[in-house]
Formats: sequence, structure tokens, C-alpha cells
Amino acid sequence: MITAFVLIKTDASRIPETAEEISAIEGISEVYSVTGEWDLIAVARVSRHEELADVIADRLSKVPAVVHTTTHIAFRAYSQHDLDAAFSLGFEQ
Repeated sequence: MITAFVLIKTDASRIPETAEEISAIEGISEVYSVTGEWDLIAVARVSRHEELADVIADRLSKVPAVVHTTTHIAFRAYSQHDLDAAFSLGFEQ
């Protein structure tokens, strides 16, 4: 699984509608509204690197209120939540 984080600037008057439209795109697993320089951050999860072009360049970037995007591809995931879940398999808490 390839994970990419897409930082998105949108038309400020359409942030909720834009987030909903982006979240409906196949390959987008989550969309967050955030503070700071960017309006939204979308998480794309695809099985092949080539699919990122379809999800991000061909679909997400063409959502009407999207003004600008920057994409960061993840190399490796580190999550205490995932580690705790793996080590607690079979044990009731």
C-alpha cells in the first residue's frame, strides 16, 4: 500500500463542500480540515504508485474549488497505536 498526504489550498468559502467532494474520490481514505497555511489534508492510499496520478492529478486536483496542492509520499509508517495493537493480539485488557 502506498500512502500519500496531499496538502490542499481551496476557495475558503467552499472548504466543507470541497472536503466532501474529495472524500468521495476512490483512493482517498480521509480528508481533514486543518489550521495553518493549508485548508485541507487528504490521505491517499493506493496499491500501485501509478494510481497516484489518477487519484491526485487527474481527479483531486480537478475538483473546482481546489486552488493548489502539494503531495508528500510516505516511506514508512510509525504508529504507537499500530504497535500496541500488534503486541496485544490475543490478550484481553
